[in-house]
Amino acid sequence: MRVFITGATGFIGSAVVQELIGAGHQVLGAARSDAGAALLAAAGAEVHRGDFADLDGLVSGAADADGVIHLAFQHDFTDFEASARTERRAVEMLGESLAGSGRPFVVTSGTAGLPPGRVGTEEDGFVADSPAAARMPTEAAALAFAARDVRVSAVRLAPSVHGVGDHGFVPRLIDLARERGVSAYVGDGANRWPAVHRLDAARLYRLALESAPAGTRLHGVDDEGVPFREIATVIGRRLDLPVTAIPAAEAPAHFGWLGALVGRDIPASSAGTRKLLDWRPEQPALLADLAEGHYFGQAGARA
Repeated sequence: MRVFITGATGFIGSAVVQELIGAGHQVLGAARSDAGAALLAAAGAEVHRGDFADLDGLVSGAADADGVIHLAFQHDFTDFEASARTERRAVEMLGESLAGSGRPFVVTSGTAGLPPGRVGTEEDGFVADSPAAARMPTEAAALAFAARDVRVSAVRLAPSVHGVGDHGFVPRLIDLARERGVSAYVGDGANRWPAVHRLDAARLYRLALESAPAGTRLHGVDDEGVPFREIATVIGRRLDLPVTAIPAAEAPAHFGWLGALVGRDIPASSAGTRKLLDWRPEQPALLADLAEGHYFGQAGARA
């Protein structure tokens, strides 16, 4: 299958490219820069030059593809709603270009928008008070193309997608601990975060592309819910810093843009996904990956 991928040079996208090529697929990856184009070429992919905001360019990339995987997102947390609108327009344009073709279209969503306080499933919808609420309508817009003969599916990723090269939530927590001199958690720290390794997530994208039924919601989740206090404890131990509880009211000041998420209890299950696609995560879980030390660098790692 010839597959067009947006976000092909990112932390997750680059793993998806390798997963697809390893399974015998051809990849056409979107790249904005010469450096990104070189990375794709070195991985054995064809290069489609263009920016995520170039909607016509995205459509032309999808035109000759047998399927599309959408991973790109502008992570501008100073104007998250604008980034979400840009993504939604891109997804709608890609969906329109695939309408009536029966081709697969895999989009990216997240479990952070699920109802808090219980284990979320693939059947659950999103809640309006989620910190990620602005991005959630994109999933619905994408899945609506199932009624227009697009084999569309949505991969809801855990908020922590970990592994070597991660530059997301966990590295930011480590940076904050270094800056503040403490590794903090909110309240009693019992709130849970789901997690998944990038290589396991990449395999899920391939399986979705190959066989997910139209309209399917999938959960990219290995760890169902890691207590946030345990994440903070590993970070504190590795950095030789105290581990401290802070009140919820102080979370925005301490954690910045992560403040609305760090105290949220959002465990999620992938039981339905595993059964449907025979997806079986094999890589280290989040705490085991943290224990390996690569997040902390040679100077920060401790025996």
